[in-house]
Amino acid sequence: MANVARIALVLAGVMVVAIPTLADEQAAIDGCIDRVRQVGGPDAANGGQIISSDFSQAGTLVMLRDAGGTVWRCLAANDGTVEELSVSEAADDGNGAMAGSAEGVTDTVNVKFARGRSEASYKSSLTPGSSRRYVLGARNGQFLTVQVVPGGSGISYQIFNPDRSFLLDMMSPDKAYTGQLWQTGNHVVEVINRGRQTASFQIDIGIK
Repeated sequence: MANVARIALVLAGVMVVAIPTLADEQAAIDGCIDRVRQVGGPDAANGGQIISSDFSQAGTLVMLRDAGGTVWRCLAANDGTVEELSVSEAADDGNGAMAGSAEGVTDTVNVKFARGRSEASYKSSLTPGSSRRYVLGARNGQFLTVQVVPGGSGISYQIFNPDRSFLLDMMSPDKAYTGQLWQTGNHVVEVINRGRQTASFQIDIGIK
């Protein structure tokens, strides 16, 4: 059940209690359900079961479980715009692999370009529920290119600005990204395995 913030005001000796509009919270929940349907694969085709929602004026944190047992963490604005979506707990892949063990971890790679080059390529693999964050410094006005080539199902990626806002929301690997940056600092390309089996991938990152 949502935490309801109450603001008490004393006006002319009368206690007035202001509470947030439930419609705002519901809009955030609906936005999270729609986004999980878009990126969560067959298990999330019908959305999921809401585990909890925590309302604040800044946004609503929604936890939900899809039909396959994966628990999603979603942060949405109160107009329904999803600001962050990630796997909080991966479903069992049938071999005992669960989030919270070594199977569901996030690690970081600092992107380095060879001398005279502006592109780098990495090959790796991710266990179910795991992600890898590729961090590169870039300037406002430069152009970033990202291409992810999966070797299995369940791979997706997203890109964050230095202020942690989305540059690119969750994207399937069949779509490459090319775009001009509008912030200066460390940008993060996060590759995520939302599948139930270990999946390999190659990522190519370029900056101009």
